[in-house]
Amino acid sequence: MATMKAAVLVEPRRFEVREVGIPEIGPADVRIRVTRAGICGTDLHIFNGHYAADRLPIVPGHEFCGTIAEIGASVTHLKTGMRVVADINIGCGNCYWCRRNEVLNCGEVEQIGIGRDGAFAQYVALPGRLVLPVPDGVPEAVLALVEPVACVVRAARKAGAAFGRSGVVLGAGPIGNLHVQMMRLVGMAPIIVADLSSERCRMAVEAGADAAVSEPATLRSKVLEMTGGRGADIVVESVGSSKLYRQAFDLVRKGGHVAFFGITPPGETIPIEILRTVLEENSLKGSVAGMGEDMHDALTLLSHGRFRTAAFTAAHYPLERIQEAFETIPARTGHLKTQILLDA
Repeated sequence: MATMKAAVLVEPRRFEVREVGIPEIGPADVRIRVTRAGICGTDLHIFNGHYAADRLPIVPGHEFCGTIAEIGASVTHLKTGMRVVADINIGCGNCYWCRRNEVLNCGEVEQIGIGRDGAFAQYVALPGRLVLPVPDGVPEAVLALVEPVACVVRAARKAGAAFGRSGVVLGAGPIGNLHVQMMRLVGMAPIIVADLSSERCRMAVEAGADAAVSEPATLRSKVLEMTGGRGADIVVESVGSSKLYRQAFDLVRKGGHVAFFGITPPGETIPIEILRTVLEENSLKGSVAGMGEDMHDALTLLSHGRFRTAAFTAAHYPLERIQEAFETIPARTGHLKTQILLDA
């Protein structure tokens, strides 16, 4: 049996780099040789045992790029050697939810690196219909950002983000920073970000936020000050904190929208005042993974330099040092993203 190197999360907080079997492909599939894979907040949740713990051992990793190593017999739109990225959400392709591009609701959905082995390995396999060829000249470090950018593209689309609308982003970590940049791209103003880290706040301002607040007690007054006393049109929770989700409803204007994005532990709830929500015509909507058109849009935006990516591409570790990469992330606040190199 042919083998490859892979980082297997055998239990919470412990990787083993092993030789495992190269994934097989069917006639409609492709096998991709992974070149880079980013560490996502979801990967950190899995690493710490807070999410998908029942699926261990597993090879995580879903933010990746690579080259096509082999194609199935029925794949005609791709060729070996192509540089590619991929939509990691594998649905049946035929049901009501898949046809609406709401693949996570498909009864058969699997996600690369979450529900099945992923990209912290030399090879990954998935249906050819989910693979996107990429333009020449785009650095691999940028291509590995397509999946997370697709997530904020989808969140902005579902929230109705548009020019002239005000926004608050709770959390200025990697995904929060991308939310800020997405808001800026669609012309939202003002954009206010909140994070306990003054460094992350500074980075968010550099990325396009109009104001950043690191002192929670002053956040609401700042939002009211900058929105004419109304509150924000859109508030995005990007951390996964029930406390911040509750706070979001105090920051949104009457008739505004709260975007549920950050992943909390299973079973967590927050109270929502029904009468106020009805009378004020407030709304909320969940969104977490980019798929379909979101991937195409993210690839286009990144290919044309619409996102500031320097803080996302500076930190990279070889696969053999993946344990160190994960363990040191909390201390490396200046690195918004850490990438694992598979061809090092």
